[in-house]
Amino acid sequence: MQTDIDPRNLIGRKAFDRNGAKIGTIDEVYLDDATGAPEWAAIRTGLFSRDAFVPLEPSEVTSEGTLRIPFERSLIKDAPDFGVGRHLSPEQELQLYHHYGLDIAPPQAPPPPDQDFGKIAGQEST
Repeated sequence: MQTDIDPRNLIGRKAFDRNGAKIGTIDEVYLDDATGAPEWAAIRTGLFSRDAFVPLEPSEVTSEGTLRIPFERSLIKDAPDFGVGRHLSPEQELQLYHHYGLDIAPPQAPPPPDQDFGKIAGQEST
């Protein structure tokens, strides 16, 4: 997703699936707990319908100001329903990742400590 977009500006935008079919309007944006980056959007799928959670990565905001989600409308509408206005638990996020067939990056291991690999070229050993 475009990282220069303020998540508050996503609310109220129209959302479309990968084929251009309208899904609904963005109700809420959920931020990643660790990074604060926008991660999920809840989209109102109809007047008497529910909100469907969609991943903001790999979605994109188009030049027309709409959100293009690279999944079929039927898959989006069948996403697990957790209700809006509450925090998504790690387990709920995992269900959403699996629903959309997205890979979950393993936690990054800290880099190994610097090591001495020997002499520096041009220096004599003492």
